[in-house]
Amino acid sequence: MTKNEFVQPLNPKVTSLAADGLIGFQKKVRDIPDLLRLTFGEPGFNVDDAIKDAVISSIANDNSHYSDAQGERDLRQAAVKYYASRYNLPFESEDNVIVTVGASEAINVIFMTLLNENEGLIIPEPAYTPYTASLDLAHGKKITINTRPTDFKLTPELVAEAVEQANVPVKAILFNYPSNPTGVTYTREELQALADVFKQYHLWVISDEIYAQLTYDQTHISLSSLLPEQSILMTGLSKSHAMTGYRIGFIIANQAFIDEAQKVHQALTFALPKFIQDGATVALTTAADVADDMRDVYKKRRDWLVPHLEELGFEVVNPEGAFYIFAKIPDDMGHDSEAFALDLAENGHVAVIPGSAFSEYTPEYIRISYAALDEDLQEAVRRMQAFFAAKRANVNV
Repeated sequence: MTKNEFVQPLNPKVTSLAADGLIGFQKKVRDIPDLLRLTFGEPGFNVDDAIKDAVISSIANDNSHYSDAQGERDLRQAAVKYYASRYNLPFESEDNVIVTVGASEAINVIFMTLLNENEGLIIPEPAYTPYTASLDLAHGKKITINTRPTDFKLTPELVAEAVEQANVPVKAILFNYPSNPTGVTYTREELQALADVFKQYHLWVISDEIYAQLTYDQTHISLSSLLPEQSILMTGLSKSHAMTGYRIGFIIANQAFIDEAQKVHQALTFALPKFIQDGATVALTTAADVADDMRDVYKKRRDWLVPHLEELGFEVVNPEGAFYIFAKIPDDMGHDSEAFALDLAENGHVAVIPGSAFSEYTPEYIRISYAALDEDLQEAVRRMQAFFAAKRANVNV
């Protein structure tokens, strides 16, 4: 028998998954020389020294054994105290927290715990693309809401319409704010109106608030403070503390949900390294305020970058949080974000993410990350100015 004669098919649920638009575009441009990358949400800061020292000390003290499967108790206590004090959460016990391998594992744990096969999950778009793959693996059904006509904000009317017109039972909504990719967020009044409709339709609310601490011009209000029994808070330290590589996420919810979700978490991961959790505990205690300093830097970058993009002809969704600008390509540059982004990378040597990676509703938008260093942003604008000038000069010849 030759090597390829026996081939059992792989799981069609996996083989039918669409390729991740974020990763896929990065692969297309990765070999372009001298490329400035304004693509991934990678904070342009180093981890605070106190956090690093805690990890080093923990390793030196041989904390290399299995940790608590739900997360080390000290870390869970620090997490519930930190988020409760900042966002008025009603949860007070470490039993309301699961420590996950970043928000990515948290998404999968939550979906697998909540959804039966073919139950509906509302996802307002544009949205972070891995949500969809995780939903497919959990056998749920995506119900999309196009937020473009309402300035990329979810409204109670859109929620009601989605539930009423769905052809499957709708169990939950995934609500991300400040939003990736748009950076929009919500006032207390807007959130209360949404909470009322979520309650009316008995929807679980998966509230992805990973960018909460990077809210600029208002106080972030957590849905868990308005709708605690129906809300599942998903957050972590990747964005607030620049700890992307540490992979620390949190699920915070009522204990009845946590008890069931813990079964899924144990099956997927069992436990995280204790020395990483020791660093995370310091992040939420000794280094609790580092996110405030980062937020102020990001706000200055936003305020500098937005007018420069508008001068080039972009129609900008002004970000109220996170560190992304979602912008409509100038009309004279076409309406295909994939083609535009490839052209900009190859000939302008600036990499951005096509808006088509986030939704079919935004094919002429791009996402720009301003988590990059100031000098890189300045150089990127110079390159874009030269790229646009050359393109427009060729048109006018």
